[in-house]
Amino acid sequence: MFLDEVEVEITSGRGGDGAVHFRREKYVPRGGPDGGNGGKGGDVVLEARPTLSTLSAFRHRPAQRAADGRPGGPGDRTGHSGDDLVLAVPVGTMVRDVETGDLLGDLAASGDRLVVCRGGRGGRGNARFATPSNQAPRLAEKGEPSRTRRLQLELRLIADVGIIGVPNAGKSTLLSVLTRAHPKIGDYPFTTLEPNLGVLEFDDGGSLVLADIPGLIEGAHAGAGLGDAFLRHIQRTRLLIHLLDGMADDPRLDQAQINAEMALFDDGLAQKPQIVVVNKIDIPEVRQRWPALQRALQANGIHARAISALARRGTQELANEVRRVAQATPPPQAAVTLPVYRRQPTLGDFAVEAEGERTWRVRGEPLERAAALTYWDLLESVRRFQRLLGRIGVEDALREAGARPGDSVRIAEHEFEWQD
Repeated sequence: MFLDEVEVEITSGRGGDGAVHFRREKYVPRGGPDGGNGGKGGDVVLEARPTLSTLSAFRHRPAQRAADGRPGGPGDRTGHSGDDLVLAVPVGTMVRDVETGDLLGDLAASGDRLVVCRGGRGGRGNARFATPSNQAPRLAEKGEPSRTRRLQLELRLIADVGIIGVPNAGKSTLLSVLTRAHPKIGDYPFTTLEPNLGVLEFDDGGSLVLADIPGLIEGAHAGAGLGDAFLRHIQRTRLLIHLLDGMADDPRLDQAQINAEMALFDDGLAQKPQIVVVNKIDIPEVRQRWPALQRALQANGIHARAISALARRGTQELANEVRRVAQATPPPQAAVTLPVYRRQPTLGDFAVEAEGERTWRVRGEPLERAAALTYWDLLESVRRFQRLLGRIGVEDALREAGARPGDSVRIAEHEFEWQD
């Protein structure tokens, strides 16, 4: 089972107690203190390993603890330190403190290590407390207590290119054609239930890592169909292949829907370079519709290409374009300083303001971007946007502000007539 987010409780090791002991040796009266220090408790360390691709190992072990330090001994012997607990995680794991929400680290490269909970210091033995005025101290320290911390581990795949689209658009087929990956492929929606990775190799030795993201549906930004879990995996990509199903009633609606969901989840996703591709051009019906669809997309400033992933038509040209765009786009930086992303817009994410007697302005960057990505000449696209307004609370906020039927509501440069 694929698991890309998990909470785990980790506890560091307790420090060993310092010893109270005095030297006992024949013919050596008052040998003096020789109690040793306790050993240090083990740290809890996260280490990124490329052999892992999921956080499933933590599913049945939600609480783990490092070893305690051993107590000090006579003869000024220091106790053994507790072994560190090294937890292997996939490359791309982000670590947050559950209590504070702070981002502790981003294990974005193989071999990255992060100490998330330090072990307790070992207590000092009585030999460390001897002074000229107190040469036989009966004093030592106990080891420092262990520390417990709750962590949220969140996996974001490390890939150069993300393949996105609605269910059954042909994303897995395209991944299998461009790379040597063998994802599950079927002629029904939601065949892919977890992201798949593949390596696109070129003749000169260059390569790019591609990720096939499971199909996204309306409401994905808020978790519908596990969409929020899937969207986070394309946050690290340089560019996106937006694959449109040529057999859809109107592929433009699908493209607008996916773009709106990305904008609502993270505005940066909608800013990534996109290569728009219409799939299934080998089907006569799609081939017949393609010229009109191409013109309609171009009218909205979208340059699209047509391919058949199944028949491998146009896939080599697509691979060359992917490489060209990827080389011109720098990779994203590690997310150590990234803010915590909101997964579901709330009433606080936008504001309703009065503009004139019967005019209202709704402000909010994610909402304004979703409006900018909506096809207003398509009725179904407008209806989707209307459902979005109800889902995130805009309609309730307008009612509370005093909006009446017939009032004007403005979002960005768009204006609507309010009908309750």
